[in-house]
Amino acid sequence: AVTGTRTFRHTTPFVCFIQYLLNLKSPSFFFCYCRTLQIIKNQQTMLPRFDPTNPLACMSVLEDVTSNAKQIQDSVLEAILSRNAQTEYLKGFLNGQLDKQSFKKNLPLVTYEDYRPYIDRIADGESSNLICDRPISLFLASTGTSGGYPKLIPLTAEDMEQRILFASLYAPLVFKHIGGLTEGKSLMFYFVTRESETASGLIVRFMLTCVLKSVNPSNIFLWDRVQVSPHEISTCVDTSQAMYCQLLCGLVQRENVARLGAPFASSFLKVINFLEDHWTELCSNIRTGRVSDWITDAQCVSGVSKFLTAPNPDLASLIEKECSKTSWEGIVKRLWPKAKCIEAVVTGSMVQYIPLLEFYGGGLPLISSWYGASECFIGINVDPLSKPCDVSYTIVPSMAYFEFLEVEKDHQETGHNPTKNPVVVDLADVKIGHDYELIITTFSGLYRYRMGDVLRVTGFYNNAPQFYFVGRQKVVLSMDIDKTYEEDLHKAVTSATHLLEPHDLMLIDFTSRVDSSTFPGHYVIYWELGRKLKDAKVEPHRHVLEECCFTIEKSLNSVYRKLRKNDGTVGPLEIKVVRRGAFDELMNLFLSRGSSVSQYKTPRSVTSEEAMKILEEAVVSEFLSTKTPSWEPREMHSGR
Repeated sequence: AVTGTRTFRHTTPFVCFIQYLLNLKSPSFFFCYCRTLQIIKNQQTMLPRFDPTNPLACMSVLEDVTSNAKQIQDSVLEAILSRNAQTEYLKGFLNGQLDKQSFKKNLPLVTYEDYRPYIDRIADGESSNLICDRPISLFLASTGTSGGYPKLIPLTAEDMEQRILFASLYAPLVFKHIGGLTEGKSLMFYFVTRESETASGLIVRFMLTCVLKSVNPSNIFLWDRVQVSPHEISTCVDTSQAMYCQLLCGLVQRENVARLGAPFASSFLKVINFLEDHWTELCSNIRTGRVSDWITDAQCVSGVSKFLTAPNPDLASLIEKECSKTSWEGIVKRLWPKAKCIEAVVTGSMVQYIPLLEFYGGGLPLISSWYGASECFIGINVDPLSKPCDVSYTIVPSMAYFEFLEVEKDHQETGHNPTKNPVVVDLADVKIGHDYELIITTFSGLYRYRMGDVLRVTGFYNNAPQFYFVGRQKVVLSMDIDKTYEEDLHKAVTSATHLLEPHDLMLIDFTSRVDSSTFPGHYVIYWELGRKLKDAKVEPHRHVLEECCFTIEKSLNSVYRKLRKNDGTVGPLEIKVVRRGAFDELMNLFLSRGSSVSQYKTPRSVTSEEAMKILEEAVVSEFLSTKTPSWEPREMHSGR
């Protein structure tokens, strides 16, 4: 994969990584291809050496690394410290003392902002040796932001190879639990984002763009073997054209689709909404055998022409019949009758989209295979068919050195707070039922880096902990001394959405802000609503939405309710319903700042003037809580 004047030392591992992302038609083909690439040969990695051509060997390695979690973690830390001992960062804290105790005593827990000066120096041309003994091949752009723009995460070629081996561990699990995937191809919706360069010429890319751009004429046959949509369409930077043409190819080959998906639940739902707006035009293209004139991108035109070769009025009528029905419930299963599952991340901030995915999916299993980030690949879902709301990930101990900062439910609020004397424990010492913020130390030069993710330990797979993704360690709303965290806001909103169901209403998306222009100030929740019945007007009854406001308020923590009822320093909560498409406009704002369509996540609170302007201009109705939530003094000591 060429990155300016720099190249990864091994290009073929990227190809291997693509194979898992797309799910090869035959798992044995995937493993055989890995053998020809000889990925393991002459490669040093913290994963034990194994034959990725053998699914049983892959499962054996997973058993081994999870059974020996503590020993592997100690080895990972030792390797990271010894190889990076001469970096400016480590020398500044350790002064040659490379033992675990010195590491924990002398290295601080850091956030991206603490680390940013080193990243900026490398981006401006200084040596990678500031933080890492291996060359930084490129920067990955993270969906997390710093000042409203993506964070830059260093990536080495070796780190990329580690991620590829990680993929070979969980690939067999998907085939093991879901039958029929080899009977067709995948319709996975992928979108590239324009890359950029730092002042020194280092490429900045999103992870998915890295993978998609590694396909070349010598290996493109592998893509064609497994994906119904041609590769050139996925690399089109015009998202609308790319989405339209991927849908068109998928509909033309509807009988050959065994799996659908996208990186995140939100991006898959964006595709469904796009289909809802364009199905008549898509049917017209299929009926005439000619793509619309507004599709002008040469890559898209070339890709579509491979499948849209002649008029097919029968297929157009069939699709038209399904899309014209009163309800779009089960539309995915109806349009792609041989699909076995929908694959997308449905944990963390994606949890809210589960009801919509289930509504459109028509009973198809929702598969959330793994948990990772630009900073590090972390865990595997060893039970792909578990209920979306119950997904737990098993940490793969070889991917980084993991530490866990205990967080507690403060007696006066339900949010996560580190204790006054922070307790950091190793992977082997976490306790079931406890919540922790994840801290990572990586081979690419991140040391005791706070991910901001709060994890709840649900059990162990052998000796490796399994965890549920609780949410981000982030206060999303605070008006006074109150602190409402992402997890708690999501739970409160979910409680309120149950009131919508009897009225045929669905919550499409939401975000929030504090409004201090009134006295007292108050919380504002922006909702985009939809109906299960197609083309039905969204006209929520005032009393229903007012009750939703109250339900959210009474579901929030005791400090908030005290300020509302006892102190009067927080005003009634307000729900503002926005027109359809408002959250697409919000997304476009963040895309203009460098975010990726495939990896975009709706922020659960907004503070920028531009974001608030978009939302306020889209408001169609406003509702205030007409009741005051209860609060009793004893709650200050009861944890509720």
